[in-house]
Amino acid sequence: MTAENEQLRRLLEEQREHTRARVAKREADLAELTRARRSESDDDEHDPEGETLSAQWSMRTGLLESAREDARAIDEAFRRLEEGSYGVCEVCGERIPLGQLEVRPFRAACVACTK
Repeated sequence: MTAENEQLRRLLEEQREHTRARVAKREADLAELTRARRSESDDDEHDPEGETLSAQWSMRTGLLESAREDARAIDEAFRRLEEGSYGVCEVCGERIPLGQLEVRPFRAACVACTK
């Protein structure tokens, strides 16, 4: 394995750990809100005090799904790394610049092709 590939593997591993922690936090946030919803009225839309539970639920569910999608993308990046296609744009077939992979290690396409 080349030094660059080893560096990219470490970046992916760091990103995986960060994303797992993010998923766990989002799941805990959603569980906490679920407990809060059980003790509140189903009709919280008329509460003049801040955000409704429904709005919080929607936002937290979206954040959790986003974190889970990143986790799936990281798993896919590890698969590409193992098969030797990691770092190659799935659209144009060119190498993805190292700087782009450092910013987003699970990137599957170069910046130019994602526009």
